[in-house]
Amino acid sequence: MVSHPNLTVVAHPLVQHKMALLRDVDTPTREFRHLVGEIATLLAYEATRDLDTEPVEVWTPLERMMGTRIPGDRIVLVPILRAGLGMVDAVAALFPNAGVGHIGLYRNEETLEPVSYYFKIPPLGGDKRYLVLDPMLATGGSASAAIAKLKESGAETIRLICLVAAPPGVEKMQADHPDVPVFVAALDRELNEHGYILPGLGDAGDRLFGTEG
Repeated sequence: MVSHPNLTVVAHPLVQHKMALLRDVDTPTREFRHLVGEIATLLAYEATRDLDTEPVEVWTPLERMMGTRIPGDRIVLVPILRAGLGMVDAVAALFPNAGVGHIGLYRNEETLEPVSYYFKIPPLGGDKRYLVLDPMLATGGSASAAIAKLKESGAETIRLICLVAAPPGVEKMQADHPDVPVFVAALDRELNEHGYILPGLGDAGDRLFGTEG
């Protein structure tokens, strides 16, 4: 068994139940979108388990007590365009004050390297946590490049949340960004000759936006 020290596979029964539905080739676009959001929410819950909190005074209907809260807008969601957009709304529902950035990448067909075409994130802050969202971690090229751009801009605390990963993508993240924890719902077997994850769930972007051929 290969060890992936930066990887957390969320094996909760609810996650695995929804993943089986998500993988099904007969799942229609509308349900696919809904499932992506539900699974992203559950993964975000795990990825933010160690968030710092601060005390807050609360008056219940019966008495005063001290509770806790997540201070300010410390969460920044950063979807990798375009498929990452399918995860944003559901995660943002957990963190209504979260900022949202966007990173656009495409693959150079000659070099096969990711090329950045769009990068815009909210103002940086040392206490912010950046949740990078992308349904698929295949070769890891796009995710690694996106996180490198964030780091170049000054982001420090970063988590990567994906639905499905393949071993090459996890290994690239470990090699390039060992300080970035990766949270996934499934670690699949391998990549095929076209770079698709097996068994996978197809092209997440096409299934999310109904652009399958």
